[in-house]
Amino acid sequence: MRAGGGTRARAAATPAPGHPAHRPSPDPGEGAAELMDSDHTSTMPDGVRRPPPHADGVRRRLPRTDVTLADPRLAAATERLGRGIVKAVVAGAQERARAGEIPPHEVTEQAVAALPATAGRLRPVLNATGVLLHTNLGRAPLSSAAREAVLAASGTTDVELDLATGARSRRGRSATEALLERVPPAEAAHVVNNGAAALVLAATALARGRDVVVSRGEMVEIGDGFRLPDLLVSTGARLREVGTTNRTSLADYAAAVTPETGFVLKVHPSNFRVTGFTRDVGVAALARLGVPVVADIGSGLLAPEPALPAEPDAATWLRAGADLVTASGDKLLGGPQCGLLLGRADLVRRLARHPLARALRVDKLTLAALEATVRGPETPVHAALHADPGRLRERAERMAARLRRHGLDCRAVDSEAVVGGGGAPGVTLPSAAVSLPASYTGPLRRAEPAVMGRVEGGRCLLDLRAVPEAADGALETAVRRTCPVPAGAPTGSGE
Repeated sequence: MRAGGGTRARAAATPAPGHPAHRPSPDPGEGAAELMDSDHTSTMPDGVRRPPPHADGVRRRLPRTDVTLADPRLAAATERLGRGIVKAVVAGAQERARAGEIPPHEVTEQAVAALPATAGRLRPVLNATGVLLHTNLGRAPLSSAAREAVLAASGTTDVELDLATGARSRRGRSATEALLERVPPAEAAHVVNNGAAALVLAATALARGRDVVVSRGEMVEIGDGFRLPDLLVSTGARLREVGTTNRTSLADYAAAVTPETGFVLKVHPSNFRVTGFTRDVGVAALARLGVPVVADIGSGLLAPEPALPAEPDAATWLRAGADLVTASGDKLLGGPQCGLLLGRADLVRRLARHPLARALRVDKLTLAALEATVRGPETPVHAALHADPGRLRERAERMAARLRRHGLDCRAVDSEAVVGGGGAPGVTLPSAAVSLPASYTGPLRRAEPAVMGRVEGGRCLLDLRAVPEAADGALETAVRRTCPVPAGAPTGSGE
């Protein structure tokens, strides 16, 4: 009986064929070392993947998700960011512990450290590209006054309400009043959601089924593959192209004007230049043709800018005879993304009452930011445009010296910045930059805060033209935290 009982006991303890424990252990002397995969499981020579030996112990020591979320700091973050975001951060910290990257007892602290600043995924970026209006970075950074106005308007606000009477009022009236104060030649103003929308609304309301006369030299592509002719045709207007790429005369326009003409379009080529044997026609001459002149200045200057004398502005073109001027708000004006329409009261009223205007209208946050930009203090764009090159060089020298003390390959260099964003093509602005190895470019984009520089001459240049001086500390900290110090590099010396 004992023998029979022992046999049964041994049989019960023997795993069935196919069970992992049934397979023989490899011979350590014949290359049986485990190969760790990227997911931290083990691949044995027999092809079976198993968790690492410590995995079960790690799982037992991992704090439970509900217990971790009950931490007061994470509970407060749940109120601010939402449970889904905080829970995902905790899960990420737990996964790092399972992978052996952090000990289980650090899960909570690591989760707290990894909490995002906001519930959105857009990240602040320091613009060290030397392009003042970088489209991929959202063009114009808002002034502090505009940011405060946006915050104040983010709750319920009197965007369409007259608080004195309790009656409905005209939407965005204070923003349009601010525009008219800055552009006295304009009789009326209207705001839509971007510059292209302003031109589309004008063409739809004034020239649907009629002709828009435009020079071939002004048939621009505005970016991301969108072309002015396509936008205009989409409104139902007919294009009457006149002149050639490099030369257009007043006679060319006059020959194309008929009773079927909706308006003559004058487009400032704000993102390219044609030089050499050229001719174009100014707004004043076009105004004598006897039909409305719609002028797109593009970059959004409301008045002349001494630093950019070749860049047109709304006030000057209206005084010259334009009936309607269209422009963008997030370029040289330095405000939020929006489209501006300024000019004759009857035309603006006609546009504002067109059904398409409803689809293109802006929200209260845009109106708040626009008004604060127009009424408020100097914008970051204006400050960058007028930055003193000598001061920029001083900032670059100081920053480079401090970074060298940390052992980084760094020096201050002269640089050239540009306006960008479809403004002042061909104009360069003297600047200064901090020069780093090109290999730092990618890590800096992933830094906190993210830093966007440019590669030039085999080096990563951090151009300071568009970086506010108040952000120098954040820029320097991002470089120090992100860029590795070469082994054996000297430290402690400013030069």
